[in-house]
Amino acid sequence: MSLLENRVAVVTGSSRGIGLEVARALAQAGASVVVNGRDPGAVEDAVHALKDPARVRGVPGSAADPDVAEALVGAARELGTPDILVNCAGTAEPPMSSILNITTRQWHDLIDAHLNATFQTCRAFAPLMAESGRGAIVNTGSHAFTGVFGGTGYPAGKGGVTSLTYALAAELREHGVRVNAVCPGAETRLSAGDDYLAHIDRLHARGLLDDLMHAGALAPPPASYVAQLYVYLASDLAADVTGRVFAGAGGYIGEFPRPAERMITWRDHRSAPPWTPAEIAEHVAGFDGT
Repeated sequence: MSLLENRVAVVTGSSRGIGLEVARALAQAGASVVVNGRDPGAVEDAVHALKDPARVRGVPGSAADPDVAEALVGAARELGTPDILVNCAGTAEPPMSSILNITTRQWHDLIDAHLNATFQTCRAFAPLMAESGRGAIVNTGSHAFTGVFGGTGYPAGKGGVTSLTYALAAELREHGVRVNAVCPGAETRLSAGDDYLAHIDRLHARGLLDDLMHAGALAPPPASYVAQLYVYLASDLAADVTGRVFAGAGGYIGEFPRPAERMITWRDHRSAPPWTPAEIAEHVAGFDGT
């Protein structure tokens, strides 16, 4: 039996790039697949690329649109019981974008494409999965959420996706639904071309990217490599894995540790006055972060 035989997977942002490779890998593992993207022609091409009309459906439109999210549910139900949701939809930060020049419209577009799209599909599919007592949601984050690539709406959206992943994993665990995220590194149309290379070089020159991140960003591996990490997280091989954020690029697989608060200092407010700014400065300066 194939790893995902009799499973139904929905992959947003799967008309091109990483999403298309994830959809292809899921189909090769035996799943029926619903593909999605904002360009109807690209969605149709993706459906044909998967080469199995009986087990593939296409739904064009932005996954941030609640009507499109419901259309994805309808398409998945045509294929069976939807039990895998992979959120790959997204868009790049505008070239040279920063808090110094981004417009409100550009900010909203970025948050919509990343965080709102993930929320809308999770809101549509999580109740179905909870009712059936099983399901796997795999969201797509980015190393950008750490701030290393600068920008505004893109890292904020991906940071929101990461936090939403943690929260949904906690909420849905008791219902048998797993929620994880992948921060992928791969060659796509957004990570190629002269403008992209110049952007990465500028980030490196400004000190935002260290030498290792710079080298990796200039030579991203094929998306087919990281697609297998998504398949693993969607499958029963990861039955005990939830609430985790992985990174994958080529032959590399890593994991971001869950954020944890660390105490700098403490005194009992019941018997001591508030810290003064000078006292706080002294404690912060003496805290090495370990």
